[in-house]
This record gives sequence, structure tokens and C-alpha cells, in this order.
Amino acid sequence: MAEIDPPAPGRPYAVLSPSGAETLAAIDPALIEATYKAHGAMLLRGFGADLDSFRRFARSLCTTAVINETPGRAVLDAVEAIQGVDGGTNAFALHPELAREPWKPDAALFGCLSPPGSGGETTLCDGIALAAALPEAVRQGLEGRRLVHVMGVWPELLRFWFGTETPDDALLASPPRPLPYRFFRVPDGRIAREFSRPALHKPMFAQGPAFGNFLLFARFNNGRGNFPLLDDLTPVPEDWLQAIHATGEALTAEVRWQAGDVLVLDNTRFLQGRRAIVDATQRTIAAFFGYVRFAVPDAEEMPNAPWRQGDFRPPLPPL
Repeated sequence: MAEIDPPAPGRPYAVLSPSGAETLAAIDPALIEATYKAHGAMLLRGFGADLDSFRRFARSLCTTAVINETPGRAVLDAVEAIQGVDGGTNAFALHPELAREPWKPDAALFGCLSPPGSGGETTLCDGIALAAALPEAVRQGLEGRRLVHVMGVWPELLRFWFGTETPDDALLASPPRPLPYRFFRVPDGRIAREFSRPALHKPMFAQGPAFGNFLLFARFNNGRGNFPLLDDLTPVPEDWLQAIHATGEALTAEVRWQAGDVLVLDNTRFLQGRRAIVDATQRTIAAFFGYVRFAVPDAEEMPNAPWRQGDFRPPLPPL
């Protein structure tokens, strides 16, 4: 039976370790589910995970998966939707995986196939703790507000959702099936899409409120202070972004990878990032983003969401 060391000050994740020569496959799925629901983050260390056992473990936890279509990710197992992490070496600001899309996965799993010699630690932060620790003025400013994600389109994306690359205004206004975005035409004739989510939200298995969205990554990695926007279509104030970033950094914990580690995060509660990588050739981390078999989907999720019916591969944006 796996042994559990619950979260502790400075370590917001539980640590599961084998009591003997157990493998990942030997861990009771009920124990994984209970730990996931109770703590939202767990590090499985000492089970000697390789790519195959990581794949089987991820599929035991999740019924379906989604591909992160960001360019530059290695494909480790195309059939089972296992990717590498971003191939660069820069540090990443805190973010839930794919928070920029309406199909933000329930869970983010990472498996260390080869640890870095130096740097490259994965960082994580409990979004509930982050929301609670925000300066009062910032927290009050976010309460009851929504974040609006306005994005462009391309022909393949329109064909994916509408069956045609040239939907007219009537089709945009009344699509034949539920869609995860609102599509609309801007004054210059182009088509855009948008979706919104609460600025502070309730995680799937905790009361919250939690902070967990794309704001920090957009501002501190992509250099964009205008995505997403507040619900009055104004940018989130810069001083709010700086305060959120500073609060998150103060609460951030690091995972110093060991070969065979597996990190499991409730992506509706936890944010993750990474420290700069000194030597990227030494760091191979497998990633799997999925929808847990015991999910309680948010009421804001579209009905019969395709990412819960089967593995989801969104249309790739043009390079």
C-alpha cells in the first residue's frame, strides 16, 4: 500500500511513496481519487515510472485527453496524447494548463523520464491560497467579475466548428449545434470568437474561491496585458497583475525532479510553471492533459462537450 505524506507548510502537495517494491499500476485507484479530491496535488515518488507506466497511469485516472496545440512540443506517444513539455529553456509564469481555452482540462500530469542537471524545477501554487492572499483591493476588484477571451479565427478552425470556412452572419448567430465560443463579425468584416469565465472561480473539488487563469502567463511570458480582458472589455490593471504575480511567487513551491517522478495536479485548482532550464537536453518530462473519470463538470462548460466524449485534438493554428 502506498504511503501518503500530506501537504505541509511550504509544500502544498501530498507525496505518495511505495511501502515496498510497488509500481504505479499497484496503487489503489480509490486512493489516488481520494488524494486528488482532498489535496488537489500529489507527487508520486519512488515508483520508477517510465513512459509506458506513465501512459497507463494517466489513462486509469482520465477517460479522455486533450492535445496542447502550442508549437514546439515533442510528441512522445501520438496515439495516447502524451506530449513533451515546451521545448524552450525560459522560466514560465504560473498558469493552469490550457486556461486560454474553454476546454481547460481537469487534470495535468507530468512524468520525469530524465531529470535536468540544473534548473528546470516545476513550480506550483494552490489557486485557493493565492486568492486568499491577494491584497484586499485586488481581491475585491476581481470578485464578481469575469474574464473575456477574445481571439481570431482561421479557415480550419471555422471548418472544424461550422463545417465551412465561410459561415454567414445567420450561421454565426444560430449555429446548428452548441459551441464553446461565441463567434461574431467585427466591423472590418473579419470573424472573431470569445468565451468568458469568472475571474475567481470554484474548483471542481473544493469550495474556493480560486485564482486560476491565463493572466500571468499572457502578461509575464507573452508580454500581453490585454488578454484576457475584464468583462467591460478593459485590460486588467497593471498594478493588479503585478500584485497577483508577487503574491503567487511568495506562495510558489518547487518540485526538484527525480527520475521516475509523477506529478498530478487538479488543473481547476492548481497553477504550475517552471524555473529556467540550464541544460534542456538533460530534461525530458512527459505531459498528459485529461478529463478525470470522476469529474463534476462546471455548469459553464458546454453541454455534451466533445473533449469528454473522446480524445480532443483542436484544429492547429497557422504557424
